Amino acid sequence: MDFDKKIILKKTPSENLPSITGLIDESKLKINYRHLLNPAQFEAVSSLNGSYLIIAGAGSGKTRTLVFRVARLIELGFPPESILLLTFTRKAANEMMNRASLILDDRCSKIRGGTFHSFANLTLRKYAKAAGLSHSFTILDQSDSEDVVNLIRSSYPGLKKDKRFPNKQTLFKVFSLSVNTNRTVEDILLDEYPHFYQEIDKIIEIQKAYSAYKKKNSLLDYDDLLICLLDFLNSGSPAANSLLKTVNFLMVDEYQDTNKLQADIVLALSRNRKNVMVVGDDSQSIYAFRGANFKNIMDYPNLFENTKIIYLEENYRSTQEILDFANRIIDSAIEKYPKVLYTNKTGGERPTIIAAHNENMQSKFIVQKILQLREEGIPLSEIAVLFRASFFSFNLEIELGKANIPFVKFGGMKFVESAHIKDIIAFLRIALNENDFVSWLRVLLLLPKIGPKSAQKVMDLISAGQISIKNHPDKLPSLIAEKFYDLFSVLHIISMKEKSVSEKAQLVIDYYYPFFRDKYDDFNSRKKDLDILLTITSNYRSLDSFISDMAIEPPVQSVVDVEAESKESEYVTLSTIHSAKGLEWNTVFIIHALDGFFPMSKAMDKSENIEEERRLMYVAVTRSKENLFITLPMNIYDRESGTTFSKPSRFLTDIPPKLMQGCMLEEEYDNDYYF
Repeated sequence: MDFDKKIILKKTPSENLPSITGLIDESKLKINYRHLLNPAQFEAVSSLNGSYLIIAGAGSGKTRTLVFRVARLIELGFPPESILLLTFTRKAANEMMNRASLILDDRCSKIRGGTFHSFANLTLRKYAKAAGLSHSFTILDQSDSEDVVNLIRSSYPGLKKDKRFPNKQTLFKVFSLSVNTNRTVEDILLDEYPHFYQEIDKIIEIQKAYSAYKKKNSLLDYDDLLICLLDFLNSGSPAANSLLKTVNFLMVDEYQDTNKLQADIVLALSRNRKNVMVVGDDSQSIYAFRGANFKNIMDYPNLFENTKIIYLEENYRSTQEILDFANRIIDSAIEKYPKVLYTNKTGGERPTIIAAHNENMQSKFIVQKILQLREEGIPLSEIAVLFRASFFSFNLEIELGKANIPFVKFGGMKFVESAHIKDIIAFLRIALNENDFVSWLRVLLLLPKIGPKSAQKVMDLISAGQISIKNHPDKLPSLIAEKFYDLFSVLHIISMKEKSVSEKAQLVIDYYYPFFRDKYDDFNSRKKDLDILLTITSNYRSLDSFISDMAIEPPVQSVVDVEAESKESEYVTLSTIHSAKGLEWNTVFIIHALDGFFPMSKAMDKSENIEEERRLMYVAVTRSKENLFITLPMNIYDRESGTTFSKPSRFLTDIPPKLMQGCMLEEEYDNDYYF
């Protein structure tokens, strides 16, 4: 018997992992970690096996800590693909991998990094069969999901036109909260929408119909991605076990922002090897309205045995005066991990609390102070005005305009939420999934003299399999071909595999352009977005990956939204506090720091809501590097009760005088105010 051929038996991932025992000789490592990190950061970075909770105070270098830990694990010989880093934005994941590559080498870019949703998408597409899914499932973004709910809602026979019923946005929010918080629809209605509770039976029926519709048409919304991933990981299937064996080190950023589903996914991913490190700050947990669960970070040590807690308390952003102020605010929190932020920076002024007679005086003071800071050499780009709710800044926006101070207000429309971009993407989604009837309806209604009834007839034929984009349009029934031949021709071509993603997008744009010109008066501005979309498609080799990314990690801004802003190279930032998390400025103004405004009056019914508002104030304060101004308009106009005298925010009333300076604005003359 001859044995002239060889078969190489590859090692399993676990066999490939290096054995690290005893003390590590730091001098043999390329990077001097101990020198480049503070003691707490080094302790976190040098941690290996086991469970770790890193409580990273504001501005304490948590990203730096994660970056250096990635580099160190790879330097120690662990394969990059055995490291999984989960974040809340792709930008954060890419930034960490790029920074790690710069301090070590290109191996760091090969770790598995991304958001929970992007990791779920990649995993479910790879293991679709084992997860019980079609490989060609389509991902619905939030607006698409709301449209599906509306489709079901509008055809529901039990609704009475003379009686109020939740709209599509409310219904979808209730369904999504139920999934992300592990609460029943009934409980959510009782807590947040009691006026709709009598419609509970109809709402639950619509929820069931929504789930059935998605399943029938191979559609997954954001929540489904996480549900299906968790079910797959917990299935015990050979495919799931194979995946779990490849994850040796799991790291999770911003753990305080995870919801119940995401926390369960972390637990499932770390089942085989308990090497998990989560990084977060309980004092910055501010997204309960999205389903984030503050208890996740508080209960983490109970989920993993022998969890070691490491505190990062040295702040590299703010002056000690601002940190003392922030420490005092959070010190009154009912439930927290005890930490005290400190810095080695010297100098700084105590935060200033300014009482204004009314809202307009508040706005004029801010304008005057911004102009003064500008003269002192602080650029407008280093100045921000933060507020609890978007409408608080309306009066200020008018005064900034009068003074010719350019500003940008954050919270605008995302690129893929622009109607013209959604139109283009609808064509491409149909090419991937012919049963995506939300996209069909959008596309069909673009055509002249086609209304909802005509569109529904076409969709019924598609659903019944009587017509299909997979067939040449010559096979269309004559009545359909008369109106829809050109549309089906384009869809037939882009459904073929031969053409690239860019070529398919170009075909759609060429067909769409006449409708585009007729539909939008500002098409000249909007058409720049079409060019950007074409550029984006050139980076993709497959249509499904492009469509998935547009749903999960879309570009943020449209040219239409930013074109006017780009003419100014420098501007003041106006932002809600939620949108400002993770950012920093030299000077920060926090406006409307009044009870009923901050905390919001609707938060005062539950202690946990008040506590989240407290954390929101902490986040706002810790955005500032050197100057912090908190303003209180003492007389507020209310439509029902007229002008009323307001009270300072309860979060400020117990701040001792030694930690702040208080000022009252007084009128000088000619409507000018001095400070």
